[in-house]
Amino acid sequence: MTNHLSGKVVLITGASSGIGEATAKLLAARGAKVVLGARREDKLDRIITQIQKAGGEAVSRVLDVTVQASNDEIVSLAQEAFGGLDAVFLNAGLMPNSPLSALKTDEWHRMVEVNVTGVLNGIAAVLPVFTRQRSGHVIATSSVAGLKAYPGGAVYGGTKWFLRDFMEVLRMESASEGTNIRTATIYPAAINTELLETISDEKTAEGAQALYQRYGIGPERVADVVAYALGLPPDTTVNEFTIGPANQPW
Repeated sequence: MTNHLSGKVVLITGASSGIGEATAKLLAARGAKVVLGARREDKLDRIITQIQKAGGEAVSRVLDVTVQASNDEIVSLAQEAFGGLDAVFLNAGLMPNSPLSALKTDEWHRMVEVNVTGVLNGIAAVLPVFTRQRSGHVIATSSVAGLKAYPGGAVYGGTKWFLRDFMEVLRMESASEGTNIRTATIYPAAINTELLETISDEKTAEGAQALYQRYGIGPERVADVVAYALGLPPDTTVNEFTIGPANQPW
């Protein structure tokens, strides 16, 4: 079977833990050259060392997705280190859920900055490259909260509903413009990552912990789907994936 990942250069945001880390390790193990971006340099260094010791190829750079220049710099790193860029996995995100009545406005704005502006900045950085080479693959992490409304998740869900529309329009425009940019949007349910640690509202945090303890699955399940999407032949694509346990209540 042809390994469509071999030699492919993939940029991953939010790569220092959870879904991003699991995806980086899996793609590198299958022959991709991974470029990792996140805020925590020490964790990036650890992951890079592990990948390289396993025989994989990887580089990293501290990335603040809310700053356009930071996104531009990591795209340049991919080109300098590996000679190009084939795909981007826009995975950085925050989920400090709370009731609207709690008025945690700082958290609202931070979610919008990372989950929405971060995606816009990432696309602005890669789109010129993909358009010029008339190929590219954009994969983004949404959420089941981007498909269905949940109490406590008004702002987080809103950022993920945005992503659903944004990715679909990107796909449609690429098709009409003939740029051959493929897209895939992933809608994970309860994935056991550090996202729960960002919830400062006590009651919301308790409810989320109970839910994840019952239904949570490992980030490796999402990594498998990313690898599948990237590994499809160039003339084949799947645009949306929903991921969760078989007994999920969503």
